[in-house]
Amino acid sequence: MLTHSLRSAVAAASFVSFSVPVLAQAIPNLPAVVVTGNPLGSDLSDLVSPVSVMDDHALRLHGASTLGETVGNLPGVSSTWFGPNASRPVIRGLDGDRVRILGNGGASLDASSLSYDHAVTIDPLAIERVEVVRGPAALMYGGNAVGGVVNAIDNRIPQYALDGASGRVETMLGGADSTRSLSGRGEFGASGFNLHVDGFRRSTSDTRVPDSTGMSRIRNSAAHSDGGALGGSFAGDHGYLGLSYSQFNSDYGTVAEPTVTIGMRSERWDLAGEARDLDGFITGVKAHFGHTDYDHTEFDDGAPATRFLTQGNDFRLEASHAPIGPLRGVIGLQADSSDFSALGDEAFVPATATDTRALFLFEEMRLGALRLTFGGRLERVKIASDGGGPDDLNAPGNARFGDGQERRFTARSAAFGAIYPLNEVLSLAGQLAHTERAPTFYELYANGPHAATGNYELGDATLDKEQSNSLDVQLRLKLGEHSASFGVFHSRFRNYIALAGSGNSRDEDGLINNVGGELPEFVYQAVPAKFTGFEAQAHLLLCHCAGELHLDLQADAVRASNRDTGEALPRIPPMRALAALNWQHDALLTRLEVQGARRQERVDTNGSPTAGYTLVNAFASYRLPGAGGMNWEAWLRGNNLFDVEARSAVSFLKDLAPLPGRSVMAGLRADF
Repeated sequence: MLTHSLRSAVAAASFVSFSVPVLAQAIPNLPAVVVTGNPLGSDLSDLVSPVSVMDDHALRLHGASTLGETVGNLPGVSSTWFGPNASRPVIRGLDGDRVRILGNGGASLDASSLSYDHAVTIDPLAIERVEVVRGPAALMYGGNAVGGVVNAIDNRIPQYALDGASGRVETMLGGADSTRSLSGRGEFGASGFNLHVDGFRRSTSDTRVPDSTGMSRIRNSAAHSDGGALGGSFAGDHGYLGLSYSQFNSDYGTVAEPTVTIGMRSERWDLAGEARDLDGFITGVKAHFGHTDYDHTEFDDGAPATRFLTQGNDFRLEASHAPIGPLRGVIGLQADSSDFSALGDEAFVPATATDTRALFLFEEMRLGALRLTFGGRLERVKIASDGGGPDDLNAPGNARFGDGQERRFTARSAAFGAIYPLNEVLSLAGQLAHTERAPTFYELYANGPHAATGNYELGDATLDKEQSNSLDVQLRLKLGEHSASFGVFHSRFRNYIALAGSGNSRDEDGLINNVGGELPEFVYQAVPAKFTGFEAQAHLLLCHCAGELHLDLQADAVRASNRDTGEALPRIPPMRALAALNWQHDALLTRLEVQGARRQERVDTNGSPTAGYTLVNAFASYRLPGAGGMNWEAWLRGNNLFDVEARSAVSFLKDLAPLPGRSVMAGLRADF
């Protein structure tokens, strides 16, 4: 099957012969060091795990209103697409709690993994760089990074001394959702003291979709968001210490319900520091502490209905040690805690408290040309439920969430990786990982109607920790201006926790009614599962012809199945392909892109096939001559130029919320 998919991908890539690179690798002058996935910091080509980087330039080219849509065209990455306002990254078919979202390496605490209509509290307007690790990253970030990690970096706590003042302002207008946005940031440094300030505001209207869908716009998809941050640090040659405060606010339509909107507020404090070049066995120390207050209210026809509250802390400490023979590495500890509550008629989970404590070790060594990495993580997780809730109509006199209870888990994860240069052009990288993930509070304790999915969802308080073994192999090529990679992966879960239909139906009050029940009952249950797929990409310099002409090719696919029955797992992305032609001459940059997705016919018993599609996009930017210390850039982006109807196989709302139709967006940016 994988060989057939590869042949199809190559054919698709050959067909779409003109396109825009969606990868940061297609943009020259990437920062040399990647900080996510390797605590020692490594060049992109030296990382064992597959990593994609979107720098500031790539974010400007491909930024969207959500983090999921911004990174959703990277190799192996898609998004949940619950309309234009709520979209989490999906990595290799894994979503929800199996993809760890970070801000500057710290946990991003919100309710986005609980429900698809809950937005991530990171706006692409506020970030400078995104690093995406594909595949297990449990050693550094816990078992809930079995799918991968998305780390958004914003420099709100400057780590190095700044000299003088710098900043930028950018405005954007247009797009399928009629975006009106303004963002800016400024930094100042003198005598080791650094100050950072940023802010953004974005308003959108209901998203326009192709006429062939039978609707002109996605209902209830307008939004308004704003936020900002103030941070400062003292930095020198041997380290820094800093503090930041940030706020994110968003009011948006949920799409699934025509009269339901969400008002979201998040405040966060971060304290971070690092000591470098220490004498002794410990050569460096990094520490980070974050506190988040998250609050969102769901309004039905303007009246408050359900309120979700999360308050949490995350702490991380890493210490790098002096070489022990050929070994160099990092030891660390991590402590996270969060209190969650849902108040209102549509609360389908009880109030819970989750505490996580972990110790981890990461080591690397070189044996001639061979580079080895290995390590382990021991993690203890406690998840407590307050129980209670409304009366259970199926067991009168008993609370729906039952009595208060507590589950404790000990998760052990380990990984071994290697990179070996076959010659001056080719290298081989591979990683073998064992990952254990504790169930989330909603997988254990959910019991109620979930409006976003239209299901009645039931947790299972007896679930065991999820265990998986994964293998990832990549062949990489680097020859002058040309680069390419081809990788395959396979993950095998002993007990993958899936939300599957039970065959029962319930009414809105939770009473089992298999005759007239409006809500299908879905239960979190453990099933043996496997995920197999490939990722391929290439960046080629075609010629120096009145500038530089580059071609980028990309394809990926994943196949996910229940190992017992062979049935497909739900909402798995189809095979995709993309090709890009990119021409740059002095201040002018132009691109043309074609991206395609195959028809997804492998669906579970509750799913339906999703048609394939081919989209054409274009981009042009021009750097204007600077004046008075200002550098200007104007850009124009056109998406889905032929107004093709397209739907996401990953989305719960694929029938209600097609992908956006034809649109044009313009932007103007000034740097100083």
